[in-house]
Amino acid sequence: MSTSLRSRFWRTVLRKLFKNQNLSIAEHRASGMKNSKLIGRAPKTVKVEKIDIDGIQAEWLTPLDANHEQVILYFHGGGYVTGSIETYRMMCGLLANYTGVKVLIPNYRLAPENPYPAALDDALKVYRWLLAQGYSSANIIVAGDSAGGGLSLATVLALRDKNESPPAAVVCLSPWADLTLKNETHTTKAKAEAVLRTDVLREWALCYTDDTNLDNSLVSPIYADFHGFPPLLIQVGSDEILLGDSILLVERAKADGAQVELKIWDGMFHVWHVLGDLIPESKMAFEEIGQFVRAQFDGSVRK
Repeated sequence: MSTSLRSRFWRTVLRKLFKNQNLSIAEHRASGMKNSKLIGRAPKTVKVEKIDIDGIQAEWLTPLDANHEQVILYFHGGGYVTGSIETYRMMCGLLANYTGVKVLIPNYRLAPENPYPAALDDALKVYRWLLAQGYSSANIIVAGDSAGGGLSLATVLALRDKNESPPAAVVCLSPWADLTLKNETHTTKAKAEAVLRTDVLREWALCYTDDTNLDNSLVSPIYADFHGFPPLLIQVGSDEILLGDSILLVERAKADGAQVELKIWDGMFHVWHVLGDLIPESKMAFEEIGQFVRAQFDGSVRK
């Protein structure tokens, strides 16, 4: 299926927006907050509730007729140095609507002020908080995009290694799963890429951790052992420099016996979901996620 006219239009817009990436981290954060005015409003059908989880700012996004026993814990992207609830409220609101499940999105600590393992520690704290609130691990799905996708994988790997109950499943959107940046698509997809640049990712990776730790499986999950990992859905665009992360991740997870679904969306760019209703491919991607979520929750969420 060819990409939509609206998708091609927004791809051009994104290329212009991200053409100048010679910005400081503070400037990237300020730009994200500015853009949140366009993409930071939750759908009117979603209730927004701010909460504090032991010092971590978070929000519940609850759709109409939500199944209140089930939750998607969502970790935002931003290269571990930027991103926030504000910049992901619309996207996560749509995720809530299309799955019929309430979404919890926390503001985990960012580098370079708080390098590894701060983000992972916060992710684990929020997951354990959900369990303490009475949610069953079988009724939790962990999800995230880009760096948040890598953080989702790391969180579940850490839980497994500590013999703690894993979630029912994991959903990753364009995950950044290899901070060593060794995948060949950093070269082969460089011209097609509309959003990311490898040199910027290298800078952000070294803000998150030092170069001797980049191949740590809790930093770069492609180096992990995936035995005992829960079902995993990955969506990625065919025109991303991070495409190789997803392909290698799936190869290694399947080799370890994990149940993995890889969906490569032809002609799509990095985390196109964030554009929400602006492009039809976003709606279709959320519908695909909804089908996966329903399957993992044994069909008990809203259809």
